[in-house]
Amino acid sequence: MIKNKSDSTLAFYGRIALMLQAFILTLLILYLGKVLLIPLFFALLIAILLYPLTQFFERRLKRNFAAVLSVLIFLVFVGSIVFFFIKELFLFVKDLPKAQTKFLQIAQNLQDWVTLKFNVDATQQMDYLRKSAGSLSSGFISSVGTTFISVIEFVVLFIFFLIFTFFILVHRKLFKNFILAFFDASSKQKVNDVITSTRAMMNNYVVGLLTEMAILFTLILIILLILGVKFALLIAVIAAVLNIIPYLGIYIAAAFGMLIAVTNGSGNLAIEVGISFIIVHFVDANILMPHIVGGRVKINPFITIVAVFMGRLIWGVPGMFLFIPLTAIIRIISENVNELKPWSILIGEEK
Repeated sequence: MIKNKSDSTLAFYGRIALMLQAFILTLLILYLGKVLLIPLFFALLIAILLYPLTQFFERRLKRNFAAVLSVLIFLVFVGSIVFFFIKELFLFVKDLPKAQTKFLQIAQNLQDWVTLKFNVDATQQMDYLRKSAGSLSSGFISSVGTTFISVIEFVVLFIFFLIFTFFILVHRKLFKNFILAFFDASSKQKVNDVITSTRAMMNNYVVGLLTEMAILFTLILIILLILGVKFALLIAVIAAVLNIIPYLGIYIAAAFGMLIAVTNGSGNLAIEVGISFIIVHFVDANILMPHIVGGRVKINPFITIVAVFMGRLIWGVPGMFLFIPLTAIIRIISENVNELKPWSILIGEEK
């Protein structure tokens, strides 16, 4: 039977409508289920990273004990980093009175400049600052309560993250068989290849990200030590961690480094720190990221930025990191499903 052209057009628009509905429904599920899905997806990433270590322990121990030992090693690793960071942070807080004196001096110079440039005397400036401080104080009190609740929520989610990681390592074969059970025998090999490719991609992404962080930390630390910036170690750690957020994290770290430089040094030192961060970001964006991380997920820069902002809208700050491997998973699935191949072209790198 010959198909009518209008029927083909209708079928095309029908497929587009169904795809849009599925896309919107997926985003809605991701948003509503973020409390569960964020620690679960983090656990999946770390479980894949710990999988070779767990396999090594399983040669001598039962699977449960091997999974527990792997999770404990990861916890010790994270705990040592947090301990080091808190130690450096306490030194920074201890030095705050000196920084406050310097900041007040800078504020006085700025006040004199405003008076000279805009003919606004000190009394008018102080009145404006008092009004601003009054509105900020009420906001600060409420933000303290919000921060306390956020810390409690983070601790609870981190505990669930460790539990999820343990169960994914223990029941990994069960989850794989569960996925394969949805497909017939002729499709199981292709599905198994998709699972293997996804696992390899996620493992390579995490390893590449850690490698990039280590190189970035070393570069920034050396530059800051050469410039003589105080708390260079703390700034380098913050920069390496915030660089997980593509294209945005490094600038937040640069602003923090410049603030420390101007309060503990001079304005010229702050400018030098800012220029140094721009140079490091150029090296990271054009050399480290494409070769160490970008080649492992095979997503073009445009889709990477879209994924970062989409993740921020749906999952907040964790989404800015998690939506990159999630988008890479979509690319791998699209490459192996004929109906979805146009999406793999849009997401993937240009040949």
